[in-house]
Amino acid sequence: MRCPKEIVGLLLGLAGTLSVYLAPAVAHAEAILTGVNFVHPSLFSVADQNAAFAQMKIAGVRVIRFGMEDKEDENLDFIKRAYTQNIRVVLIFHGKYAPGAPVRPYRPKEFPGMWQGPPISSLDPGLSRIYFQQFIDKLDAAGVALAGIELENEINMAGNNPDFRLPGEGRLLGLDDLYHDPEGQQVAKGYLQYLKVLAALKDVRDRSKLSAHTPLLPTSLVDAGPEGAWPTPKNYDGVSAGATIAFFRANGVDRLVDAYNLHTYPWADGPGEKVSAIHRLRRLQQLVLPLCSPAGKPCWVTEWGFPNDSKSCPSDEKARSLLVPEMMEDFRQLTQEKRLAGLIYYSWLGEARFDVYRCGSLTKTGHLAIAPIPTH
Repeated sequence: MRCPKEIVGLLLGLAGTLSVYLAPAVAHAEAILTGVNFVHPSLFSVADQNAAFAQMKIAGVRVIRFGMEDKEDENLDFIKRAYTQNIRVVLIFHGKYAPGAPVRPYRPKEFPGMWQGPPISSLDPGLSRIYFQQFIDKLDAAGVALAGIELENEINMAGNNPDFRLPGEGRLLGLDDLYHDPEGQQVAKGYLQYLKVLAALKDVRDRSKLSAHTPLLPTSLVDAGPEGAWPTPKNYDGVSAGATIAFFRANGVDRLVDAYNLHTYPWADGPGEKVSAIHRLRRLQQLVLPLCSPAGKPCWVTEWGFPNDSKSCPSDEKARSLLVPEMMEDFRQLTQEKRLAGLIYYSWLGEARFDVYRCGSLTKTGHLAIAPIPTH
């Protein structure tokens, strides 16, 4: 899901479940832990956040994921309160930018979902390192170890990466475009700068007293479909997940990270129908199989889910009760192949269409989505 850099902070709650892959070896554990994103917790009172922690703990969620915002003291307090409930955090850091960097304005009428902010190519590795170090030092001093660390969110799409032009040409760029297309070359310039900041974050992580072995993930990548023109016309562009990882790998990302990081939202058509289930599985395999390898790097899927527009209580979960078990079986196969090391459902509370905590309790499909997945 797209989120502005300002609001990604508000997304204290991209908080989600995960497979805790607490070190590279965890991919070979008996099971991976699954959970659920809790979106926009900063929009809730501290009391409501604490109530959510208690609900998550009862449900078996042991890791949440959210993005940093400017209010660092509030971020730290949030992480510490979660930790007291035996809930650890996968933290999305956002880098700092060079002074005077240009800022893309937010124009919701012309470009909804294309958030304001500086281009990725304006990231400053030195300023970012200082920022990362100061916050990790505070976590160490508080006795808190992170469950995972990410840098940036969905920068292979125009929404979170102002290096893309607006309006765009309505296409998904490939690897060749990153080297030869004018827009692709600008995005590639940002990717290279991003990798410098990622290296600074790794160095800070490696020196942490408590989080030195916490897995480091690159930016989550959107599963946006095949390269070329969008099947449905759009006024923005992106880069495929495969092309982004190929470019990253050619420029040293495998020396920096412990896994790759994907977002995918499966089609919800034909619940319970065999043909639709096959189509969902094939789409997932087309994304995962070329990228996630037991011989190379496994992947985390840090966002996935199915919408449910029901506003009734109890919630009408008929469609999701068929879709979620089907997808969990698909994910189980990838887990057993050592391709999948973390799984985070979107969302717990705060993103109404995807929420699994409804009407004061966790839905049946929510219980299924956060159930442990055996690796054997």
